Amino acid sequence: MYSTAMKDSMLMNPARAVELFHALADHTRLQILDELKGGERCVCELMDCLEAGQSRLSFHLKVLKAAGMIVDRREGRWMYYAVNTETFAELDEVVDSFKHTKRARRVPARC
Repeated sequence: MYSTAMKDSMLMNPARAVELFHALADHTRLQILDELKGGERCVCELMDCLEAGQSRLSFHLKVLKAAGMIVDRREGRWMYYAVNTETFAELDEVVDSFKHTKRARRVPARC
């Protein structure tokens, strides 16, 4: 249950924020995103540079794709992945909403 303070929050969709931060909360997924910063990569290239097996990599790519952080395209039998910059703009908005918070004054009688 959310408090009335949450209703006044700039964070409009807490479930979406959780999904985005969950996708970022893993070392392997951060490595994948780091590799994709340089541009689109084939899944076989990602397997090589991360020294990861296909099943492990597939799991992490699925999490990133479900969160909308990456996009994929098929070319023949190969899958290519790239960063979805629109999702990172959305993530910027979530983070920015916390930057504009006001410091609460403590009421000594309540502490």
